Amino acid sequence: MRRVLVVDDEENIRMVLRTLLPRHGYEVATAESVDEALDLAESFAPDVVLTDVRMPRQSGLDLLSALQNIAHTATVIVMSAYGTVDLALEAIKAGAYDYINKPFKPDEIVLVLRKAEERELLRRENRALKEQLQQGASFESMLGKSKGITSIFKLITKIADYKTTVLVHGESGVGKELVARAIHARSPRSRHPFVTVNCGAIPENLLESELFGHKKGAFTDAAFDRRGLFEQAHQGTLFLDEIGELPLTLQVKLLRALQQEHIRRLGDSKDVNVDVRIVTATHRDLARDVKEGRFREDLFYRINVLSITIPPLRDRREDIPLLVDYFVARNNARLGTRIRGLSADARKALIDYAWPGNVRELENTLERAMVLSDTDVIESSDLPPHVTDKHEPLHAQLPENELSIKKTAAIMEATLIRRALQRTHGNRTRAAELLEISHRALLYKIKDYGISEP
Repeated sequence: MRRVLVVDDEENIRMVLRTLLPRHGYEVATAESVDEALDLAESFAPDVVLTDVRMPRQSGLDLLSALQNIAHTATVIVMSAYGTVDLALEAIKAGAYDYINKPFKPDEIVLVLRKAEERELLRRENRALKEQLQQGASFESMLGKSKGITSIFKLITKIADYKTTVLVHGESGVGKELVARAIHARSPRSRHPFVTVNCGAIPENLLESELFGHKKGAFTDAAFDRRGLFEQAHQGTLFLDEIGELPLTLQVKLLRALQQEHIRRLGDSKDVNVDVRIVTATHRDLARDVKEGRFREDLFYRINVLSITIPPLRDRREDIPLLVDYFVARNNARLGTRIRGLSADARKALIDYAWPGNVRELENTLERAMVLSDTDVIESSDLPPHVTDKHEPLHAQLPENELSIKKTAAIMEATLIRRALQRTHGNRTRAAELLEISHRALLYKIKDYGISEP
């Protein structure tokens, strides 16, 4: 965005800009008419065309239209003298990027050009990202090229057309809801609702009403009839996140709803037929919960007809650079930042880190770094200390000869829980928030792992 074509019939304007802009790093060509500007558009190939909106014979609007006709990619900014603001606004409606009033201050021109550069940078990043995504590294809204994630893409394609229940398993932050949404989007139900509920985030006394609805007067605050999530998801997909947190009393009612395909609102005497595909997700070991009496065996086999396990981010590190580039481009567009990329040290730190919070933690870490960075390149100093800390890596705490995924995952979970409790000085509610699990799940794990609180 360093080539600027100035188009104005006033010699003094052309001379001022021809003198000013090179001081700020711009290469400048000038023209006094639309015809001359079109010739230079081909030979000079400007990134930006800065044109007066009113000129003899042909106007800035005529130039804008001519550039569009030849599919020229230059960003057009119009200059508007007193009394021609309406023309400038008309030019913006026709596709110009911005306008600036005459007489202008030098800083105003430079500021508008800088803003145009930022917009073009974002456009180029978005184009590059779309090209990257079109090269087979994306599936619906998921990204990845590792063997583990691409096998999930294939599995979703196979199972999407069937109503069979699916259990998605994986740690917090790996993207279990994205998998559920992809199944829905690829299915014949895609035109109908996708309804989601986190079973661990709703108080137990409200969860039944949330799932199945209620009739007016069913309880003290039931002032009107209310459809539950099953009815809202009719002919679509109901995603039950953290199904392992569902109380045993509700597990019975959920099983009945799955088997009989009808539900009964609280306080009602008749059933309502529902056509819903159920996708569930959990980070828990439900088979172990069944053995220990925390989860019904019959419900477990009913929801576990098809199973998808999402590998944690630390087991698919080849996906990290792709995710980093995606989040940088998306945050540039969303936050208005101008981050060009990451230094080699910062990128290596992100690849080496264990990511206990998985993709969600990576996304949040990058957003933080982009907001705090003083330059257009993220350095390792912009990353949180625990990401760049090499003194006590998580994997160093694993037994050297232990290869069992279940056992090592349990060791890592216990380590993270201890860290969270230490950081929150024993505040279990806050620790559960840091760990991104429910308070109830944290209590289970503290007991399971025999963790003594600080």
